Amino acid sequence: MGKRFPFLWLAGVLVLAVLPWSAFAGAPTEQLKQTTDKVISILTDPDLKGPSNAEKRRALIRKIADERFDWNEMSRRALGHHWKKLNEEEKKTFVKLFSQLLDRTYMEKVEDYSGEKATYTGETIDENYAIVEMKVLTSKNVEIPVVNKLKKKGEDWMIYDVAVEGVSFVNNYRTQFNSLLSKSSVSELLAKLREKVSEK
Repeated sequence: MGKRFPFLWLAGVLVLAVLPWSAFAGAPTEQLKQTTDKVISILTDPDLKGPSNAEKRRALIRKIADERFDWNEMSRRALGHHWKKLNEEEKKTFVKLFSQLLDRTYMEKVEDYSGEKATYTGETIDENYAIVEMKVLTSKNVEIPVVNKLKKKGEDWMIYDVAVEGVSFVNNYRTQFNSLLSKSSVSELLAKLREKVSEK
């Protein structure tokens, strides 16, 4: 699952690291930048470098991601109409496993960060929803458009989807989950997720 999008997690968490700051940037962009600064500080901390610190480093990054990613909203959207088929316990289990899958799949990409540059290109707020747009310039001088979608929860703006070059992270997983659930049960889907998460 998710192999087509190795850049999504990296884009969603890191690309705001060196944005040219604008006085017109609102709370969604500002909060994303705060999160990004925390992640960058971990990745560039000499005391956290090396394989021996990998577990500690990843735990710190995961904690920061938990503060900015709305795993419940992301899970609900990724399952689409299948979400209402799950009971409360199954929903909790799915959210936990799905977030662990994302953590496992994309953490190495986060740690491969090597100073990708990004340009803030726009922010749109519609009541409790926001879109933050940017363009990422990779180390190979390729420009990639990235769109972060956020939902307001209290005073926080939480990411619930990231689209890279027009391809949505949530939509990608929804397609995969739809395919699985058209042929198997919710319990079988959860079993497959457990298997993925436990793979070494």
